[in-house]
Amino acid sequence: MKVYLDDLRPAPEGWKRVYWPDEAIALLETGDVEELSLDHDLGNDVRGTGYDVLVWIEEAVALRGFKPPNLRVHSANPAAAVRMQEGIAAILRLANRS
Repeated sequence: MKVYLDDLRPAPEGWKRVYWPDEAIALLETGDVEELSLDHDLGNDVRGTGYDVLVWIEEAVALRGFKPPNLRVHSANPAAAVRMQEGIAAILRLANRS
């Protein structure tokens, strides 16, 4: 399954769109997600951001040996996109040590 986290943009064809981090995390927990594309700003920071999903993935890799899917960032927020790419790099380094 390909998952697209975004509050505004429609998902590309063949992708399942979710609006909130908890929805993306619930799908990741199924083990069926092969690819994940993340927006950062989702319209309600109290409910979380795309970065929060990366934090969850990093913790799952470190503590449970979770195998991360292919990760992408499609955020229009330049500073957040850089931070998210750095988070992905950290996840990949950690996953490759396992």
